Amino acid sequence: MTGLPSLNGLRAFEAAARHLSFTRAAAELNVTQTAISHQIRRLEEQLGVRLFLRQSRALLLTREAQEYLPSVRAAFEDLRLATERLRRPEKAQALTVSTMASLAAKWLLPRLAGFQEAHPGIEVRISTSSHLVDFRREEVDVAIRYGRGRWPGLSARWLMAEDIFPVCSPALLAGGKPLRRPQDLAHHTLIHASSSREDWQLWLTAAGLPTALAARPGLNFDLSLMALQAAIDGLGVALGRTPFVEADIAAGRLVVPFDVKLPAEAGFYVVAPQETAETPKIALFRDWLIATVAKPAVA
Repeated sequence: MTGLPSLNGLRAFEAAARHLSFTRAAAELNVTQTAISHQIRRLEEQLGVRLFLRQSRALLLTREAQEYLPSVRAAFEDLRLATERLRRPEKAQALTVSTMASLAAKWLLPRLAGFQEAHPGIEVRISTSSHLVDFRREEVDVAIRYGRGRWPGLSARWLMAEDIFPVCSPALLAGGKPLRRPQDLAHHTLIHASSSREDWQLWLTAAGLPTALAARPGLNFDLSLMALQAAIDGLGVALGRTPFVEADIAAGRLVVPFDVKLPAEAGFYVVAPQETAETPKIALFRDWLIATVAKPAVA
């Protein structure tokens, strides 16, 4: 245990980072705002890094805190699940869910605690992959798949649609280079994800701009998740898809500089083999997913 920081400090950090507010973190943890402030200050001293930028009307995460936060959240989630398994007398049913890494991180995981609380007897295992799952050969029960809903031999239930639009850091919007009109993108770095290379060209066409803007040198990433993180870090402008960016927009980590949105031609579906689609654990998860679409994600 040598070298580990205070557990209370980590809890205070995770709650304050999630709410971007010491006041709301204090209310959640049932302590005073002063206690949260002291715990954060002690944690910063233990780590030797600054975690928050305290401004008059806002609380922002430093770059170090943004890198640290996912691991802290994952550790608390592991502790919660391990404790739940320890208290559970019967062996849990396992449900393996396959989806894209970006959708898992940005949309599914912030909501997953709700399913675990409602159905503690089902242990959800998330498998991320960019390829189409072969249910006959892979140990996957259900998948969230993007497309038009027509896959032979599979039951496909509509989950949600998405819009595609530019997003960037608030700091970039307030910077020295203009970013008020789509034409202002000529002054900024465009961030690309290899999984959706043509999206910028399609959006530029919809905005009435030359697609040559997308051919300029920019930043390229394998995953949309990495492209969005680069946008949060202020490295340029990325294209966001509604499920991937709604939580970051709500938390103020990303902003939408323009009104032009490109409707996607397809959408997300919950799919499973027809012969197993109505088994209790799959049906419960599918119906929960569809019901939770309208609920906001936790930032």
